[in-house]
Amino acid sequence: MIISFSYPYLLFLLIAIPFLIYFIIKKDKQRHAFIKYSDFTQISKAKKTWKVRFRLLPDWLRIVVFALLIIAIARPHSSLSKHNKDIMGIDIVLALDVSPSMLAEDFKPNRLECAKEVAKDFIQNRKTDEIGLVVFSGEAFTQCPPTIDHNVLIDLLSTTKTGELADGTAIGDGLSVSVNRIKDSKAKSKTIILITDGVNNTGQIDPESAALFAKKYGIRVYTIGIGSEGKAMISIPTPQGVQRQTIDAQIDEALLKKIADETGGKYFRSKKNSSLKDIFEEIDKMEKSIISVSSYEQNNDIGDLLVYYALILLLIECVLRYGVIRIKY
Repeated sequence: MIISFSYPYLLFLLIAIPFLIYFIIKKDKQRHAFIKYSDFTQISKAKKTWKVRFRLLPDWLRIVVFALLIIAIARPHSSLSKHNKDIMGIDIVLALDVSPSMLAEDFKPNRLECAKEVAKDFIQNRKTDEIGLVVFSGEAFTQCPPTIDHNVLIDLLSTTKTGELADGTAIGDGLSVSVNRIKDSKAKSKTIILITDGVNNTGQIDPESAALFAKKYGIRVYTIGIGSEGKAMISIPTPQGVQRQTIDAQIDEALLKKIADETGGKYFRSKKNSSLKDIFEEIDKMEKSIISVSSYEQNNDIGDLLVYYALILLLIECVLRYGVIRIKY
């Protein structure tokens, strides 16, 4: 730990300590009268009491207190230090569809909440990976850039909901934004996990072009089509209250398979909660690479702690000087 001072010039006051020591020793000698006597044989064998031996201890403690207070007012603190270390991991971006159809209740409680819960478990298990989050519906948005701070990522994932982006399903835009987030990464393995329950029907970039973009940068894309076959109930919040209606499962499996095949990934179809967990467990077995991670030590002010110690020593010094080792000359 590196110690630095806010007011280092105050440490020059410590120069006074040698003069104090000289003054204490000189004063102690002056307390004893000198006599001339022809024979010290009888008194030379006399043993000094412990009070006499430790008579200067209160003075030494007072010097220590003085030194601690000088150091304390110089405001010492442990400096912020950075440590770099290499750990095993990969760079991952979760591209999550947040279109209104993700509120369908064929998954419990609905598709979106189920995907968020499974993704949360996945993130917590990948402790050494940099993971980011991109959300998309009619447009795409980076909810969280790739980070090793998974607590922040999980907090942002938990607050993700539908209705904050334009309506529609822009798979191409979601994939393109995800690629931009990790294309310059130095990790050996770069992966996108794209979760959607719909068909690409809007957006500025078509999914095939986005897939070629990912392939160019060596990014594997794992696509997951979420939703049961047939119809599903959905609850949609409106100004008049929550309205329930039935929707058809429309997943462009051919497109999702093409994206996965083009980039060296794999397509999965999830029709229930348990299968989505199995899919993430399979993805969890992907290869790892070495990435560099920085950790930091917090900057702490230790001046108050020195004052606390000084007060304790001052109390001990007073007890010794005026009680336990009180000597009358």
